[in-house]
Amino acid sequence: MNSKERFSDRVDTYVKYRPSYPAEAIDYLYGEVGLNAGSTVADIGAGTGIFSRLLLERGSEVIAVEPNGEMRSAAVEALSEAPNFHAAAGSAEETTLAEHAVDFIVCAQSFHWFDRTAAQAEFHRILKPGGKAALIWNSRLTQGTPFREGYDLLLKNYGTDYEKMTHKNISSADLAAFFKPGNMREARFTMSQSFDFEGLKGRLLSSSYSPMPGHPNYEPLIAGLRELFDRTSVNGEIDFDYETEVYWGEV
Repeated sequence: MNSKERFSDRVDTYVKYRPSYPAEAIDYLYGEVGLNAGSTVADIGAGTGIFSRLLLERGSEVIAVEPNGEMRSAAVEALSEAPNFHAAAGSAEETTLAEHAVDFIVCAQSFHWFDRTAAQAEFHRILKPGGKAALIWNSRLTQGTPFREGYDLLLKNYGTDYEKMTHKNISSADLAAFFKPGNMREARFTMSQSFDFEGLKGRLLSSSYSPMPGHPNYEPLIAGLRELFDRTSVNGEIDFDYETEVYWGEV
């Protein structure tokens, strides 16, 4: 499937169950990285607008660039009343934005989908001189508790292309090569969601590598999820833990 169409049938679960981002990470962007209320920010691969909302709350002008029509429509529906919000039907490789149009670029949970060489050239084109890009992921923790390890094993056993599509396939050297030499800086923050079983199931199905109903792996995956939840939940809830990673610098 074309990467730009992968989430077309998952918009509802994405909106409901995907996490936002920790306030500390946004504070970091508006402190150390230099974003401010007067900044024009391109949110590339903006999806349903989860990250765009956080930037709008800080007063920045936000251009949400998203190639997937269903995802972009969800962002417009959620955010169109904000006067500083704009949506663009573009991609990381062809944003449709003017040259030197933005002060900053953010890519939340999206950079691993990009053609990095083409995106690098496009980011350099649309950023103002001295402008910076920040690549951000909520990276699900996969070790340290029976739930984390069991959930990861379920995805490895039943996911359609889990190990190929994870952003963890991008090395630190790959990330550093996207920025000007010696320019990349990074920071990490912690975050967690809490789910009952239906919430956990929704979070699972929001991932592009989760098989959908009708796929032969769907029923055994859900059965395994139920068993894992019953074995590891506390008072009917499970903690879904992340490390939020931020990589930034001049492109």
